[in-house]
Amino acid sequence: MAKVILVDTTLRDGSHAISHSYLREQVEAIAIGLDQAGLPVLEVSHGDGLGGSSYTYGFSATSEFDLIAAAAAKVKNTRVAVLLLPGIGTIEDLKRAKAAGAGMVRVATHVTEADVSAQHIAAAKELGMTAVGFLMMTHMVSPQKIAEEAVKMESYGADYINLADSAGYLLPGGVTERVQAVRAAIKIPVGFHAHNNLALAMANSLAAVEAGAEYLDATIMGLGAGAGNTQLEVLAGVLLRQGIETGVDFYRLMDLARDVMEPIMRRPQIIDGGSMMLGYAGVYSSFLLHIYNAAEKYGLEARDILVELGRRGMVGGQEDMIIDVAYQMTGARGQKTE
Repeated sequence: MAKVILVDTTLRDGSHAISHSYLREQVEAIAIGLDQAGLPVLEVSHGDGLGGSSYTYGFSATSEFDLIAAAAAKVKNTRVAVLLLPGIGTIEDLKRAKAAGAGMVRVATHVTEADVSAQHIAAAKELGMTAVGFLMMTHMVSPQKIAEEAVKMESYGADYINLADSAGYLLPGGVTERVQAVRAAIKIPVGFHAHNNLALAMANSLAAVEAGAEYLDATIMGLGAGAGNTQLEVLAGVLLRQGIETGVDFYRLMDLARDVMEPIMRRPQIIDGGSMMLGYAGVYSSFLLHIYNAAEKYGLEARDILVELGRRGMVGGQEDMIIDVAYQMTGARGQKTE
C-alpha cells in the first residue's frame, strides 16, 4: 500500500490568514487535536518563519517561541517543526526553537537560491534536528533547474526536499514534471506544498503523490496565505478513498476543524479576486494582505498591483517593496491622466 506523510502547517502558513494573531491556548488546542488525530508533524512559526515578527512582515500577537513551547508541551507523538528563511531567521533563532521543543526545521529559500541554506541545514544537523530543504516559488524555473537546486540541498544534509507552489500558479502537469525531475536527481524523499489560489491545491497535491511525493503539506480548513492551502481534513478523506495510508484519523480531523479551527478563523478561506490573481500572476501568496493595504492606501485596484508584481518577478522576502511599487504605479497613473 502506498504511504504519504502529512505535515500540518496550520500554525505557520495559517498565521498569515489571521495576521499572526495566534494565542497560546489556541495553539495548545490545535496541537492536542492534531496529536490525537495522529498527524506525524505540525509546523509552528510566524507565517514568514522564525524571526518573521517585524514591521516588514507583521508582528506576532504572541512570541513564536512561546507558541512552539506550547505546542511541544501538549503533543505526545507529533513532532514540532519550524520554518526558517535564511536572512529572516538566524541560527540563534534555530537554537531557541530547538530549546523550545522543535525537532525539525524546514529551511526555505527562493527556488534558485539553495546555496544560502547550507549553513542552516548544517546547524540543524549539529543540533540533532531533522532538516528539510524547502524550495519556494517553484513555478518560476524549469524542472531541471529545480532538480539542480535540490541536489545542492541534499549535499548539505537535508533529509527530504519540499517543493512549494508558493503562488498557487502551477497546473497539475507542472507539478508532475517538477516532482519527477527532483525524484530522478536525488536519493532522499520529495514533498509538496500547495496553495489554492486557482482552486488546484487538491489536484496538485494528488498529482504530486502520483509523481512519487512522499510528504504533503496541508492545513485545517485550508487556512493559509492567499486562498489557503490544501485542506487537511479533505485531503485525509481523499487519500483514504484512494487506499493511500496516512495513519491519521479522518473523523478526528473533521471534529478538530469544526470545534477548534472554525471559531478561530476570521472569515471562510475562499478564493476571491485578490487571491485568484495571486495564482494567475504567479505572486507569492503571503503578499496578499500587504497588497490589500497598499491598494487601500493609494486608491488602486489590488489586481493591478498583483499583475505588476508578477511582471517584475517579485519573490518572498520582498514584502517591503509592495508599497514602493504601489507608489510608483500611482505616479504613473497621474502622469497618464495629466
